[in-house]
Amino acid sequence: MAKKDVIKELTSIKGIGKAKAEAIADNGFDDIEKIKKAKKKDLTKISGITDSLADKIINNYQKEEPKEKPKKTEKKETKTVKKEGKTKKKSEPKKTKKEEKEDEEEEKPKKKIKKKPKLNSEIKEELEKRKEIKNRTPKFRREEWFRYKRLSKNWRRPDGITSKMRINKKYRPSRVRVGFRGPKKTRGLHSSGFEEVMVFNPKDLEKLDPDTQAARIGSSVGTKKRIDIEESAKKLDIRILNL
Repeated sequence: MAKKDVIKELTSIKGIGKAKAEAIADNGFDDIEKIKKAKKKDLTKISGITDSLADKIINNYQKEEPKEKPKKTEKKETKTVKKEGKTKKKSEPKKTKKEEKEDEEEEKPKKKIKKKPKLNSEIKEELEKRKEIKNRTPKFRREEWFRYKRLSKNWRRPDGITSKMRINKKYRPSRVRVGFRGPKKTRGLHSSGFEEVMVFNPKDLEKLDPDTQAARIGSSVGTKKRIDIEESAKKLDIRILNL
């Protein structure tokens, strides 16, 4: 290898410039094979080359090449099929997306089906009407809630001589009125169709009708009594709305 090529390679190492590379080449290391066989003592004798630079040169040329790790062979499940004394291996067919979804659904725990009330056809129709009315009813907010930050969005009856909302101007939002009310037969019923009844003791459940009424445990009830109410509700087959 030419001396110029050796100098170029040495300058690629950090901390070694052209002058130091020429000094190394002039002191008998004009070939890369000689540099590979060189020791630290021989390199430090050259002017301008410290112990750290000598270590860099040795590590750059004398480091061992990393051994290649053996590749892991992936094992595939195969099935043997015999045909006229010969054995052939066939890989299992891949599952489709539909089959994978079905498997995932089977693995997931199934949700418990909540109890539903026994209702007449009339009440069922009225509940559907109530849903339709609720979907089209606007959100009632107090007058000029958008104008001042200090005003809350909760409903307040408009008052004042100059109030345009009180006078029912067309460009003002709608007010709370009787016309937005739901059907009379479904008033007070839960969205499921049950009649809500507040419960504070396990004895209160005995008064309920499990077909048409559901229990709602009071907020003041403790955990110990709450567990007793839940156990007695399972025995009597009564649904608790705030579980």
